[in-house]
Amino acid sequence: MKALPTTIRRSLALLAFAATAASAQNYPVKPIEWVVPYPAGGGSDVVARSLTETMGQALGQPIIINNKPGAATNIGADYVAHAKADGYTLLTGDTATLAANPALYAKLNYSAEKDFAPIGLLARFPMILVVNPAIPVKNLAEFMAWAKTQKSGVSYATPGAGSPHHLATELFRGTTGLNLVHVPYRGAAPAVQDVAGGQLPFMFVDTASGMGFINAGRLRAIGIASPQRVKNFETIPTLNEQGLKGFEAYAWQGLVAPTGTPADVIAKLNKTLVDALNSTAVKARFQVLGLEPIPSTPAQMAAYSKAEREKWAQVIRASGIKLD
Repeated sequence: MKALPTTIRRSLALLAFAATAASAQNYPVKPIEWVVPYPAGGGSDVVARSLTETMGQALGQPIIINNKPGAATNIGADYVAHAKADGYTLLTGDTATLAANPALYAKLNYSAEKDFAPIGLLARFPMILVVNPAIPVKNLAEFMAWAKTQKSGVSYATPGAGSPHHLATELFRGTTGLNLVHVPYRGAAPAVQDVAGGQLPFMFVDTASGMGFINAGRLRAIGIASPQRVKNFETIPTLNEQGLKGFEAYAWQGLVAPTGTPADVIAKLNKTLVDALNSTAVKARFQVLGLEPIPSTPAQMAAYSKAEREKWAQVIRASGIKLD
């Protein structure tokens, strides 16, 4: 087949560039799909729904939540990774999708590093070390002393193998040298309920899932895994100030689009997201849930994701955790 003349090729390239620029300038012209890779009603779902109304109003188009739970976020992540890169399909990319799963699974249908374009970070859920109130401990030193007397080890609950709660506890185990035995559940709700009910003695719980139980006295908070004390949880000392220097563990979330999404579209989404995170309504909603909004640039999110991927890969390798 005869090649097109150079002038025609250049004209076609210019037309394609102009079409892309125009589409980015006019974006969005239809509703946007935001995929949450967890069931409706959970913490990730609440975060997304807290943002969609504000962002949708600013963009002039509705943002529709599509819950695609399953396989430790891999179902939703695979769906978005292979969606059209036009800014109309977004994903809540979190600790699992972007940091832990590459080390937990020998094979994934997506690349956490290559298949997603970061838009910006959303929020962090600080992790709290909690015990059943019947356990005779009130601080980290007492917990450590008590745990060392349990000759067969101390069982702990998590929402599932490979969850941020599981990884936080494995980091805690590696840091303290305690003999801890993992008991995975299917979701945060049954795990928290069994610790509150006394079936298991302790767990690391995120602020959103644990707040009601802590406030009701059904769980006793020992320490929070953040550098500073958290609003609405000021009475809970950090594990760091109790001697566990540098110990941090969060469940965090960000917003991503398929790689190849036009840079102008990413920039527009980032501005809209940052404005929403800084709005009074969203800040108030997050504070009630004990969440920390973390507005960022796409580049800052990329760097954060990379650092978290490296951190948790080390924990996963040291613990020997595999999910396939």
